[in-house]
Amino acid sequence: KHGGNIIGQGTLAQFKKLHTSTAQYLTGADEISAPKKYRKGSGNTVVVQGATGFNLKNIDAAFPLGTLICVTGVSGSGKSTLVIDILGRALARHFYRAKDEPGAHKSIKGLSFIDKVIAIDQSPIGRTPRSNPATYTGVFTLIRDTFTEVQEARARGYDAGKFSFNVKGGGRCEACAGEGYVRIPMQFLSDVFVECEACEGKRYNQEALEIHYRGKTIADVLEMTVEEARQFFSDTPAIVEKLRLLEEVGLGYVSLGQPATTLSGGEAQRVKLATELSRRATGKTLYILDEPTTGLHFDDIKRLLHVLNALVDKGNTVIIIEHNIDVIKCADWILDLGPEGGKRGGEMVAAGTPNDVMKVSKSLTGKYLKEVLSP
Repeated sequence: KHGGNIIGQGTLAQFKKLHTSTAQYLTGADEISAPKKYRKGSGNTVVVQGATGFNLKNIDAAFPLGTLICVTGVSGSGKSTLVIDILGRALARHFYRAKDEPGAHKSIKGLSFIDKVIAIDQSPIGRTPRSNPATYTGVFTLIRDTFTEVQEARARGYDAGKFSFNVKGGGRCEACAGEGYVRIPMQFLSDVFVECEACEGKRYNQEALEIHYRGKTIADVLEMTVEEARQFFSDTPAIVEKLRLLEEVGLGYVSLGQPATTLSGGEAQRVKLATELSRRATGKTLYILDEPTTGLHFDDIKRLLHVLNALVDKGNTVIIIEHNIDVIKCADWILDLGPEGGKRGGEMVAAGTPNDVMKVSKSLTGKYLKEVLSP
């Protein structure tokens, strides 16, 4: 609701004179700064040995744990094969007995140093309007529990199910099964969702809507933005903490009940990251992200890096397949594949800190790092 206005337009020269966020990054008044020093990590590594999947030329790749790692290289250089097809699938099979066959490799060393692997992409957090940021992050469970403590709810014997829009026979509107929308199947097009006439999109029946917490119904709370809800529940620490994390990843403007189907890819990704930040840290989790900056503004990228660094600061390891130079320069460690794509790729061109990689003459990534890191 804070967007929707045109705040600047014109040629590049005209646009740079404006004070919009985009203009500030274009002129250099604002920027994504490289870290002053790179993390050394925990001292342990996960090593993929003898990777030959697709175009990889029998390479060994060492991932230092406890760091932010970027896997770089031109399109077709073998990044996804190494990180997703080989490492990701092998770890998923090791920890979760996944059925996908890993890409060709000899072995992976160092698995004892991590306890789980999580891939965070821009796919939706749910495929129907039933899923939303509140349900995905778990904050809605805490909110429903709060409503059950209202004196009127206790007098009527209502439990948390009365304030769920997923429980049949509870407090949900049965006309739309608690979705707030009615799905109209379209034979040759995507299904269309129309607001439910019975509950007017509120998802609940009249009984549930008669219970008020501080003057608000459960439907009113779902319509609140994260910012508003954080103020409203300011004296409930468990709720505030989850909402704080959503605000921290730049989603303060999103409403708690916003249907998952209307969230952008970047928003869905940040909901997932906020959920991960809220989990108790073991310090041994490995996160994999495949080009997480796709479609993101400079300011969104800055926020994303802040969140990823927070995960690493807890002792975890974050591996990013990335083309964005602003992210690459902020990595603690880079694995650069290439030198080109397809048959001319699949080699480990360089490995090290951004300062190390920019000194490797045959690394195309190093060439661009030199431009942004050299005084």
